[in-house]
Parts: sequence; C-alpha cells; structure tokens
Amino acid sequence: MDPQTFTEQLNAEGFNEVFTTNLPAKKQLAAHAHTYAVKALVTDGYVTLGVDGRLTTYRTGEVFTMAAGCEHTELYGDTGVSYVVGRKHP
Repeated sequence: MDPQTFTEQLNAEGFNEVFTTNLPAKKQLAAHAHTYAVKALVTDGYVTLGVDGRLTTYRTGEVFTMAAGCEHTELYGDTGVSYVVGRKHP
C-alpha cells in the first residue's frame, strides 16, 4: 500500500493525528505504553516490537497496530525506520 492511500485509510478509520516519522538506527525503547491507539505503515527500514514477551519485526510495506494502553518495547533497525503513523486519541 502506498503512503497516500494508507493516510486516506487512517483518516477514514478515525485516526485524528497522522504524520510521518523517521527514527534513528538501533535505538531501543524500554517497555512503555501510550494513551492512544496506533496504526502504522513502515515505509523504509524495520522496527521490532515486543508485546507480551513476543518480538515481531515489521519491514517496509508492512502495517502494525497497537491498542491504547498496550505495553511494548521498540527496537529500530540497522539503518533506522520510517513510517506513516496514525494515532487515535480517546
């Protein structure tokens, strides 16, 4: 899916904050949670998310979602990661 179509989909699904982000190579974030739901399309690189002790890697072209309050870790790929992300605030 291309970023423009994905952005349109996010808007149609009620994500009220949509933007593109570029995150640095090999940065790791400890366990944390957000007060909003997330849906993102990886546009370059990869990110590994840890949820409930399980690691899942999302690469270019893949979409990940996360419910508000979901505790998770993040590890950005060898060259970083870029993605279009929507946040749905309560």
